Amino acid sequence: MLTSQILLWTAVIVQGLLIAALARQVGILHERIAPAGALTLHQTVAPGEVASPMTVVTTAGQPLEIGGKRQGRSQLLFFASPDCPVCKSLLPVLRGAARAESNWLDVVLAGDGAKAAYTHMASVHDLGELPIVLSEALGRAFGVSKLPYAVLLDEEGRVASLGLVNSREHLESLFEAKERGVASIQDFLARRNQEA
Repeated sequence: MLTSQILLWTAVIVQGLLIAALARQVGILHERIAPAGALTLHQTVAPGEVASPMTVVTTAGQPLEIGGKRQGRSQLLFFASPDCPVCKSLLPVLRGAARAESNWLDVVLAGDGAKAAYTHMASVHDLGELPIVLSEALGRAFGVSKLPYAVLLDEEGRVASLGLVNSREHLESLFEAKERGVASIQDFLARRNQEA
């Protein structure tokens, strides 16, 4: 009886030490893993470049200026498609960002295709307040080749950050990159590693 108790307590102590060692390793791994930012693809414009101002027409028939100086307001162009399941999953995030950041950010939903499909998508996902622009030329101007894609223009009309966004973290990384004055979170981490 005493032997079995000693063996059981020894097993419990060994397991406790193993769990503590694993927790330490998970902590170390967590510190080493960098946050994932929006994936920048081979684009026709680079962060820091001034985007050529372009006037487009929304699905509501209103003219909308893309780029150019905007008196203290940034502009987020979110390129999506009604047929893209990842795009649809990010629309609540986009709507939330538009509402939460409304004091400095104008959000524009962009794409090309049938107006009816985009207006249906907007009504299903409660995007009534966001302007929708259907312009193939706009997508070409920013080198959009895959969806969902986002471009953040700063107050001066410069491209602050851009990239493929597949999650909330990717979308928020565009804001973080603008705030830190870098092209992307990956660039920020690379600079930090070089300084270290």
